[in-house]
Amino acid sequence: MDDLYDEFGNFIGEDADASEEESEHGVDASAYLDDEYPEEAPEATGQELMELDDEGPSNAVVLHEDKQYYPSAQQVYGEDVETMVQEEDAQPLSQPIIAPVDVKKFSVEEADLPPVFFDRSFMTDLMNFPDQIRNIAFAGHLHHGKTAFMDMLVLETHDIVDRLEKRTGKKRDEQLRYTDTHILERERGVSVKAAPMSLILQSTKGKSHLFNMIDTPGHVNFVDEVAAALRLVDGVALVVDVVEGVQVNTEQIIKHCVLEDIPMTLIVNKMDRLIVELRLPPSDAYFKLKHVIEEVNTIIENTRPGMGEKKRLSPEKGNVLFACSDMGWCFNLQSFAKMYADSFPGVNTEEFAKRLWGDIYFNPKKRTFSRKPLPGEDGAKRSFLNFVLEPIYKVFSHTISTNPNELKAILASLGIHLKPSQYKTDAKILLKLVCEQFFGPSTGFVDMIVKHVPSPLEAAEHKLERYYTGPLDTKVAEAMKKCDQDGPLVIHVTKLFNSADAKSFSSFGRVMSGIARPGMSVRVLGEGYSIDDEEDMAMATINNVYIAETRYNVETDGVPAGNWVLLSGVDNSIVKSATIVPPKLEDDEEAYIFKPVTHFTESVLKVAVEPINPSELPKMLDGLRKINKSYPLITTKVEESGEHVVLGTGELYMDCVLHDLRRLYADMEIKVSDPVTRFCETVDEVSATKCYAITPNKKNKITMVAEPLDDGIAEDIESGQVKMRDGARKVGKFFQEKYGWDLLAARSIWAFGPDEMGPNILQDDTLAEVDKTLLRSVRETIRQGFSWATREGPLCEEPIRNTKFRIMDASLAQEAIFRGGGQIIPTARRACYSSFLMASPRLMEPLYACSMTGPQDAVPVLYNVLARRRGHVLTDGPVAGTPLYRVDGLIPVIDSFGFETDVRIHTQGLAMVSLVFDKWQKVPGDPLDKDVVLRPLQAADAQATARDFVLKTRRRKGLSEDVSVAKFLEPEFYQSLMESGTLGSP
Repeated sequence: MDDLYDEFGNFIGEDADASEEESEHGVDASAYLDDEYPEEAPEATGQELMELDDEGPSNAVVLHEDKQYYPSAQQVYGEDVETMVQEEDAQPLSQPIIAPVDVKKFSVEEADLPPVFFDRSFMTDLMNFPDQIRNIAFAGHLHHGKTAFMDMLVLETHDIVDRLEKRTGKKRDEQLRYTDTHILERERGVSVKAAPMSLILQSTKGKSHLFNMIDTPGHVNFVDEVAAALRLVDGVALVVDVVEGVQVNTEQIIKHCVLEDIPMTLIVNKMDRLIVELRLPPSDAYFKLKHVIEEVNTIIENTRPGMGEKKRLSPEKGNVLFACSDMGWCFNLQSFAKMYADSFPGVNTEEFAKRLWGDIYFNPKKRTFSRKPLPGEDGAKRSFLNFVLEPIYKVFSHTISTNPNELKAILASLGIHLKPSQYKTDAKILLKLVCEQFFGPSTGFVDMIVKHVPSPLEAAEHKLERYYTGPLDTKVAEAMKKCDQDGPLVIHVTKLFNSADAKSFSSFGRVMSGIARPGMSVRVLGEGYSIDDEEDMAMATINNVYIAETRYNVETDGVPAGNWVLLSGVDNSIVKSATIVPPKLEDDEEAYIFKPVTHFTESVLKVAVEPINPSELPKMLDGLRKINKSYPLITTKVEESGEHVVLGTGELYMDCVLHDLRRLYADMEIKVSDPVTRFCETVDEVSATKCYAITPNKKNKITMVAEPLDDGIAEDIESGQVKMRDGARKVGKFFQEKYGWDLLAARSIWAFGPDEMGPNILQDDTLAEVDKTLLRSVRETIRQGFSWATREGPLCEEPIRNTKFRIMDASLAQEAIFRGGGQIIPTARRACYSSFLMASPRLMEPLYACSMTGPQDAVPVLYNVLARRRGHVLTDGPVAGTPLYRVDGLIPVIDSFGFETDVRIHTQGLAMVSLVFDKWQKVPGDPLDKDVVLRPLQAADAQATARDFVLKTRRRKGLSEDVSVAKFLEPEFYQSLMESGTLGSP
C-alpha cells in the first residue's frame, strides 16, 4: 500500500475509476441508492479539482480568534439538546441553572396503602355478595358535619392514630378531613368534590358489611356533585346540625330524594352543642331534637302530600341517629338500649328501645312506663330524658368539672379506664376519650343503614325503572335486576376524578351487571347516544380497575355487580355521564343508556375567559375541556362574537373552576370578564297579527302566532313530567287533564324546544283547508327552524322561554325539491322571530333564593343590603331553641355579585348566607322601548332595566345596536303594517 503515495503523502497510484473519483470529490454514491441512477454521468470539466471538500481538512488560512480548539456544546450533545451558558453572578444561587423536572401534585395522597383493621382480601371477597353491601351518600348543608362523620368512620377502620399524634403546631388541632383531598378543599376548609370510600363496618351483632359511602359537598353551589352522587346510591344519610336545623341545601336534598324515591335516614349531628354551647337543660334539649326531626318530616310531607307517613323519619322506627362526629360518637335508640342490656342482662333491647322516644314516661318508684306524666314534682319523667339525655349530660358535666381523682372513681364505675397522663389533658380531648369508651364504635349507624337502606340487589329493579332508557324484558335488563356477575358488563358512570397531577381522569361509576376487569374492550355510550343516532359512541380498553378510597386507590383484578368502581383508560369520550357496555351483547341485543343526571339547580352565572397571551388559546381550550369533565354542572360554549363563555352556579363555584383552569388544567394566566348572567326571552301577549314568512324561492309560505304559556307548563316540561317521546296520546291527555286544553289542540303539539325538555311548545293549529300530507312532510324541518329560533331569541340571542308558537297556515310547493330543509328551516325561524316580536316581547332574568342565618342584629343589615340590590325579604323569624335568626328573600342574580361579602362585612362575619337559583322572572320595562334614555355610568330607572340589559348584552355579543321587526318580516307585509298603524305611524 505504501508505494501508492510519495514522501509528501500525494497519491501516485493508478487512476481510480469514475465511481471512486466521484465519491472522492464529495459526490456521495449512497445518495443514489434510494432513487434511480442518473441515465449518464455528467462530463468532467476539470473544475472539480478546484472545489473544496467541506468534510476534509481545508488549506484556507484561519485567523487566531476564529480557531476552534474544543468542540462546541452543540457538536458534543447534538442539535436537539438545549444548552445554556451563564456568566458569573448572572443568576441567583437559589435558582438552579438547569431546574429539575417539576412533578406537580394537586391533591393529598397516601404514599402507600395505609394499614386498616380489616383484611383487604376480605373486602374484595365481600364484594361478591350484593346482599351484604350498602351504597349510601352523606348529604346535608354546609358545615353540618358530613366530612367529620366520615373521619370518625375512617379512624375506626384505619390504623392512623400514631401518625396523627405526631403532628405538631397548628396542624395538631386541625380536623382530619380525610375525604377532602383537593388543594382548594384543604385551603378553604369546605368540600368541593364528592369523595367515595369503601369500608368494612360491623353491626351491633358483630356481622361485617361492606359500606360504599360517598361524602358530598354541603355548599349550595356544589349541589351538582350531590346530584351525580345520588344517582349511584341506594340510600341517603341526611346530616343535620341540631342547632341550625334544616337549612336551604338540606331542603333541596330532601325534596330531590323524595321525588327520586331514594330511601332516607337522618343523622342529628353536633349533639354536644346543646350541652356545651347552648347549655339547654335536658328537657329543652329533647324538644329541640324533636323540632329538628319534625322539620325534616314536614318537608317530606309537603314535597309529596300523602307520602309523609310512609317516608317518616323517627327515632322509634330506628332511622334517626344521634351523633357528635367531633367527639367520635353516635347512637340510635336500639344501640343505646343495648348498652343497658349489656349491664342489666334481663332487659329486652327491642322492647326497651320502643319506649325511649315520644310521650312515654318512666315512673322510678313503680319502675313502670306510662303514657301520661304523674302529677307533682317527683312525678315520672320522659323515658328519653331519664335513660338517654341525663346520663349523657352527667358524663359531660363530670368529665369537664370533676377533679382527676374523683373522676377516676366515677369513670371506673362506668367501666371507663384512662391512662394517668390522659386525665391531665385539655377538657375537650379528655371528653373525647371518655365518650369514645362510653359509646363504643358506631355500630348503631351500621344497624340503621342495614335495616333502612336496601342492598344493591333489592334496589336494582327500582334503579332500572327510573333511569334505564331500554326495555326491562331483555337479557341485559334481567342480568342487571339480579346483579348478575356472570351477565354482560354494564357500568353507569356519573363522575370523573382527575389524577394527582391533573393530567388524566378516571371514570367513577356503578357496576350494574357483570364484572369490570382490566384489559376489557368496551363501548362507551355518551349522553347523546340512541339506537337511531350512534354518533356519541366510542371504543375503549379498560386499563386499571380500582376500589376508590379518596386518598388512595386499591388496585384490583375485578369489581363485580352491585359495587362502585374507578376505571382508567375509558374517559376520553366521556364529558358528564356515560354507560359502558361490551362491544357486542348476547343475541345481538341493542345497547341502551342510563338517563343523564337530573340536577336540581341551573347554571346561571356567566363569565367570559381569554388567554393573556393569544398564542396560548389551544392550551386554554384543552383546559376548558378538562373543566367540563371535572364539574358536573359547568357549561362552556363559544358566543357568536368569539367569546369563550363559562356558565356556573355561583361565585364560589366559579372561583374554584377558574382556579382549576389557571393552576391545574391549563397552568396559564387568563383574563376573566366581569360576571354577568344568562337571560331568557318571553312574550306577554298573543301576537298582534298573524306573521308570515316566504321561502327564498317564493314557493312556500309559513304563518305563525306566538303567545305565552300557562304558568307551570315550562317547569313540568323541564322536570320531565311530560315528554314528547311518550307519544301524542299521552302528551294530549296530560295537557287536557292538568291544564284544561282542548284535546285536539293538545294532540297537535309537534315539539318542545329548543331540545327535548325545552320550555317552549310548537303546535300545529292549521285548519282543514291546509294539505296535511304536505305539511307533515316538512314537519321535521319546521321543527328544526323552531328549535333554532328558541335556542337564540331575537332580542339578544338568549334562549326563548315559556312561549307557544302556533302554525296558523302553510302553503307549500307540490314538488319536494322546492320544500327542502335549506328553504324551510330559515323561513320557519323567521316566522317564529317575527311572531315573537309582535307579541310584546319581554326579557327574563334568573333569581336567587337568599337564605341567611345569623344573630338578631344582622336581620336589619340584610333588609338594607337586599333593598340596594333590587331584592326583597320574604320571611324572617327565630330558629327555634337558639339565639339565631333566619331570613329568606329573593335577589336577581345579576345584582348578587359580591352580595355575600357585603353581608359578611356588615355583620362582622356572624351571618352565613346561601344563594341558590330559584326561578325566572320578567325584567321590568319594555326591551324595545326606544324612548328610554340611558345615561353612561348611571343606574337605569326601574322601568328602563329591560332596555338597558338588552342593549348592553347586544353590545357585549357584538350584535347590531337595536332589534327591528323589519329584519324578519316580508317587506310588503311590513309596509302594510306600518300603513295600518299596527307598528306605529308610517
